[in-house]
Amino acid sequence: MRLPSVRFLPSSTAPAVAAANARIAWLARAGNMEGARAAFEAMPLRTTASYNALIAGYFRNHLPDAALGLFRAMPSRDLGSYNALISGFSLRRHTLPDAAAALASIPVPPSVVSFTSLLRGYVRHGFLHDATRLFHQMPERNHISYTVMLGGFLDAGRVDEARRLFDEMPDKDVVAQTAMLSGYCQAGRTAEARVLFDEMPKRNVVSWTAMISGYAQNGKVNLARKLFEVMPDRNEVSWTAMLFGYIQAGQVEDAEDLFNAMPERRPVAACNAMMVGFGQRGKVDAARAVFERMRERDGGTWSAMIKAYEQNEFLVEALSTFRDMSWRGIRPNYPSVISILTVCSALAILNSGRELHAAMLRCSFDMDVFAVSALITMYIKCGNLDKANRVFSMFEPKDVVMWNSMITGYAQHGLGEQALGVFNDMQFAGMAPDSITYIGVLTACSYTGKVEEGREFFNSLCRNSAIRPGAEHYSCMVDLLGRAGLVDEALDLINNMTSEPDAIIWGALMGACRMHKNAEIAELAARKLLELEPESAGPYVLLSHIYTSTGRWEDASKLRKFISSRNLNKSPGCSWIEYDKRVHLFTSGDVLTHPEHAIITKMLEKLDGLLMESGYSADGSFVLHDIDEEQKVHSLRYHSERQAVAYGLLKVPEGMPIRVMKNLRVCGDCHAAMKLIAKITSREIILRDANRFHHFKDGLCSCRDYW
Repeated sequence: MRLPSVRFLPSSTAPAVAAANARIAWLARAGNMEGARAAFEAMPLRTTASYNALIAGYFRNHLPDAALGLFRAMPSRDLGSYNALISGFSLRRHTLPDAAAALASIPVPPSVVSFTSLLRGYVRHGFLHDATRLFHQMPERNHISYTVMLGGFLDAGRVDEARRLFDEMPDKDVVAQTAMLSGYCQAGRTAEARVLFDEMPKRNVVSWTAMISGYAQNGKVNLARKLFEVMPDRNEVSWTAMLFGYIQAGQVEDAEDLFNAMPERRPVAACNAMMVGFGQRGKVDAARAVFERMRERDGGTWSAMIKAYEQNEFLVEALSTFRDMSWRGIRPNYPSVISILTVCSALAILNSGRELHAAMLRCSFDMDVFAVSALITMYIKCGNLDKANRVFSMFEPKDVVMWNSMITGYAQHGLGEQALGVFNDMQFAGMAPDSITYIGVLTACSYTGKVEEGREFFNSLCRNSAIRPGAEHYSCMVDLLGRAGLVDEALDLINNMTSEPDAIIWGALMGACRMHKNAEIAELAARKLLELEPESAGPYVLLSHIYTSTGRWEDASKLRKFISSRNLNKSPGCSWIEYDKRVHLFTSGDVLTHPEHAIITKMLEKLDGLLMESGYSADGSFVLHDIDEEQKVHSLRYHSERQAVAYGLLKVPEGMPIRVMKNLRVCGDCHAAMKLIAKITSREIILRDANRFHHFKDGLCSCRDYW
């Protein structure tokens, strides 16, 4: 079959048509297909090239039906028309068969461009077998065909096959040589990459940068720097590659020196990398200084600043920066979403977490297993188990992290039966548990008093050849036995460990001693903790609680003096609540710092009266000082969790739960008071302390007072 001929234009009109064709292509590249179509329609005379330009534009802008319709409407076609069709269909995985059909339908012998267009599609979408078959069927191959096939092998990690093809290439230009060099580096074969680099007759800045990046990515930063120093020319990419190398190696000081030596107008990527490095070193102010000086910022800039805040526990600042980014119309990227999910989890701010979930849906991050696992964790740590379970149930396939999130989540909420039920479902689904799974299961047994079940799981773990019990598992068992009053057995378990117990294990024993007022073993645990964490006041504060609860005020006083004389670190008790897109922080004993302290104080006084009418009597054993009963009641009134709940009663609409987060374990007196406050006010209070969740409703707590 012969192709229809194209009418030749008079020489006087040819420049105008060429200019119109160029305008169509330019508008299409800019994404303005309406303008490109209008320019096409306005042409008094059109060539086949005019149609080809518009067809290519439709494909580039994801309008394949319009492209195919125009192709079919063409009065005449040339080989370029078919090539545009093949190239366009090759852009999408599911239209690759159409691209192959278009190649087969060409009425004249296809050109090397026709074959290479389909070859590029196969490589782009990972159909390397089809690409190899087509490559060997090609009657003619050019340099581009070889380069595309070479890239396919390298992208698939088939470096040796790539090298054989490279050796067959009749013409090896700097692009092909650099691609082969980069492939060696990605496979960790830097010695072979260097041999190829040294053999190159001509090198450009891309070749130099590829070799430097290869060294840096494989931990050979010193070799990368030596090569960097002898580069004949450097560009922004070269500087940035070297900077990345230092940061990946943890050599942030060297990275900072290089960053300061860079030309004044530093590229955005280099600034982003430096901010990441500063964040890793805890230099948040330095990261912020780089951020503030940047004239241009991209999504990576914002996510780097957010990450620097998040990993250094500047959680409110991370959230504020994310909101600033969203207000400026910048779509969240994957790293920033993960960081803010972590922030929402840490602060237990459900409303912000819900907003982020909506953003994830808009950005299609809800299909990523890691992001969804983080989303489930966020809902769990914000106290919304129902929503966490809905997200979990809807996602397939589930990985072990997702199963672990649900098991641990139910355990932290005191729902041991549900946690063990998820564990059974996990096994039924054929998912093998890992060490984290067993931590969740043992925690579930610990928080619900399932001593025998916990022993069985722990013994099963000890018999498991694939997973060996670690410090976390022993800590769970010590906690399980200790909560059940088996403090001596818990100590025996520690003494029979094959490895040295760490601070977490002794801390679990210390908590059990406080619960059961076992001062003798508590003193032993405190001494062990001091050896492991000499700067921490935590064990002595717990021991002081035990002394005061048993009336040993003199011993408690000596401990407080010891803590003061050693300048030991004691975390102040603080709680917070989210309201009106702000995190409101409260510190024990200090209500005056909040701008609405007057109405909070009135609410606390009102609650005191209601509690007394309900038969509440303050438990002074949770006050560390030997003061009179009236002062003890006053001290307990201003515990941080009570301040936060009082603020929630004032602000959170009726019918909605009051969600409070505390950095330490809730004290026994506040736990008793919360149950009564929930009953008196007919409100649900969800309190997350350092260990677990407490759901207070109708005078009861979800922990059933076993905590």
